[in-house]
Amino acid sequence: MLGKTNRFGARALCLTLCLGALVACTPKNPRLLNLSAPGPGPDEFSILPTKPLQSPESYDALPAPTPGMANRADATPQADAVAALGGNPAALASGGGARDAALISHTTRFGVTPGIRQTLAAADLEFRRRNDGRVLERLFDVNVYYRAYKKQELDQYRELERFRRAGVRTPAVPPKPQ
Repeated sequence: MLGKTNRFGARALCLTLCLGALVACTPKNPRLLNLSAPGPGPDEFSILPTKPLQSPESYDALPAPTPGMANRADATPQADAVAALGGNPAALASGGGARDAALISHTTRFGVTPGIRQTLAAADLEFRRRNDGRVLERLFDVNVYYRAYKKQELDQYRELERFRRAGVRTPAVPPKPQ
């Protein structure tokens, strides 16, 4: 009977050592979203809606078409964002928003935290380390992203009701899924 116990103990020790070796091989930077598709994939931000077409006041005053140049109906998301923040969209052509005093003053009106990128990167790395998944999840490459961020998830319909109670107009809202 003692021999069977020793064989069971040896098997358990061997299995424990094998699992320990697998855990030691986990990457140093944890990944919450385990995607295995090759290549970078499509860029959803490269698809921009065009501006609505407008009739000019006079068709005789239209400039001659220039091949390869921008159209007035082409999307200009950076210039639109700068204009929405109170900056000068024309300043983008002469060096970007860093030289636009109105844009800088508007975006820094509540103060600037020095080193915020490094602080957030360290906090994100620590969060990913804490939520990297259990041993078998890492071993079998199970996606733990949604479970890890569940506490930080925003319930859009609860926020919609909160905004409506505060008097904020919400003109277009998709229906709540059943």
